[in-house]
Amino acid sequence: MMSNHSSATEFCLLGFPGSQELHHILFAVFFLFYSVTIMGNTIIVVIICVDKHLHSPMYFFLGHLSALEMLTTSIVVPVMLWGLLLPGMQTISLAACVAQLFLFLYLALGTTEFALVGAMAVDRYMAVCNPLRYNTIMNSQTCISVVIGSWMFGFLSEIWPVYATFQFTFCRSNVLDHFFCERGQLLKLSCDDTLFTEFILFLMAVFIIIGSLAPTIVSYTYIISTILKIPTASGRRKAFSTCASHFTFVIIGYGSCLFLYVKPKQTQAAEYNKIVSLLISVLTPFLNPFIFTLRNDKVQEALQDGVKRSCQLLKD
Repeated sequence: MMSNHSSATEFCLLGFPGSQELHHILFAVFFLFYSVTIMGNTIIVVIICVDKHLHSPMYFFLGHLSALEMLTTSIVVPVMLWGLLLPGMQTISLAACVAQLFLFLYLALGTTEFALVGAMAVDRYMAVCNPLRYNTIMNSQTCISVVIGSWMFGFLSEIWPVYATFQFTFCRSNVLDHFFCERGQLLKLSCDDTLFTEFILFLMAVFIIIGSLAPTIVSYTYIISTILKIPTASGRRKAFSTCASHFTFVIIGYGSCLFLYVKPKQTQAAEYNKIVSLLISVLTPFLNPFIFTLRNDKVQEALQDGVKRSCQLLKD
């Protein structure tokens, strides 16, 4: 416990409960997930840059989404892995805690990822419902503007929430029951009244998530309606296959964030927050390469061509 008139200058992360042997097992599991995440998303980015067949708006957005997933998991997982190897509690400075929370909210839970996902939904709507106008509307200038806007708006939208969080005095304790600087656990340590700030953060989360989810819902409503009008089963299957991977990612990504941050009370149970945070920072980035490769014929073809070219170069 700390003095009633002092605020924490560093925090201790409790991380995961259990013995050191269990921590070593968790380290091996999460390190495997992290390695596959980085390699898988890197492969997607490289293939999109190299293969001319993937130089289209959908894959342009996918490349940025994959880069975003690598950054998201790299903000949380290395710190978490280091904590699993330490025999005691892990400490993190106030400045590092501010930076980690801001980057996590900006990349994983800010408007950046949601705006990219929404742009991909609109792109699929144009491809399925308005194919003749697709190249005119979804041109390179439009795509670049959307991506720049997504990164900038995501950055600006999280400045106040992080600033407001660290304006409180953390005098109850400096021990965070989490594996990174999570906002709900930080607010628990405050000896100030956080109710109003939590309500404003709730409204902002609703606005950001629901606001970015709206074009996705509208786009898929039109897409499904258009697909159902296709007379042949093979045609419907082909049209749906172009959207299936993105739709799967939408369900996983939005579902996790809705559970974690769209709630009036930010200071929820630590175990609940840990599980949902793992979904966002570990599982979703890990699944991203599989979702967008196993169900995407063009990416699979590009991968096969890349492997063939690599084998040919090795033989030569």
